[in-house]
Amino acid sequence: MLTGPNFAHEIAAGLPAGAVIAATDAPLRDRITGLLGTPSFRLYGNDDPIGAQVGGAAKNVIAIAAGAVIGAGLGENARAALITRGLAELARLAATLGGRSETVMGLSGLGDLLLTCTGPASRNYSLGLALGRGESLADILAARSSVTEGVATAPALVARAAGPGSPVQARGPSRTGVDMPICTAVAELLAGRTTLAEAIARLLARPRRDE
Repeated sequence: MLTGPNFAHEIAAGLPAGAVIAATDAPLRDRITGLLGTPSFRLYGNDDPIGAQVGGAAKNVIAIAAGAVIGAGLGENARAALITRGLAELARLAATLGGRSETVMGLSGLGDLLLTCTGPASRNYSLGLALGRGESLADILAARSSVTEGVATAPALVARAAGPGSPVQARGPSRTGVDMPICTAVAELLAGRTTLAEAIARLLARPRRDE
C-alpha cells in the first residue's frame, strides 16, 4: 500500500514529498521503498497496511466536511476542530478493523488529512466547498471529469463501521462501537437526508465528554 499526503502533479514536478509503503513483509517493504523513492520523494516503511488503508480512504470524507465548513463561512476554528475530531474517528475505525491507531497519526492519516482538508487542488475539499456554498451534488459532479472518491467512500465507511450484516446506524454509535459522527453526517448530507445546517447543529449538540 502506497499512500500519503501527495498531489500527483507536485510529485511529477519533482517537489519534495513524503509517503508510506505499508506491507507486513519487511523485505518487500524495503525493496519497494528502494525502487520508488527518489531524492525528492521520501518513503517510509510501515507494517500496518490496514491502518494505512483506512487513513488513505477515510480522509477524503473528512475533507468533504472541511470544505463544506469553509464554503458555508463557518470559519477556520470550525475546520481545525473538525479535522482533529475526524482524525479521532479514523483512529477508532482503524483499530477496530485490526490496524493500529498510531498509524493514522502519521503520513497516511494526519499528513493526508492536512493536505486534503486544506489544499485547493483537493477534489474532495473543493466538492465540500461547493456544497457549503449551496451548490447541489448533482451539479458539482456533472461539471467534473475526475473522480471525487469521498462521495462513494462516505456511505461505505459508515456501513463498514456498522459491521457485517448490521443495519447502518443513521445517527449515533454503530453496533460495533465505532462512533463516526462526522463521517455519518457527510454520508447523510451527500444522500440528501440532511442539510449542512442540520448536520452542524447535530454535531455541536452531541453530549459533552472528555477528549
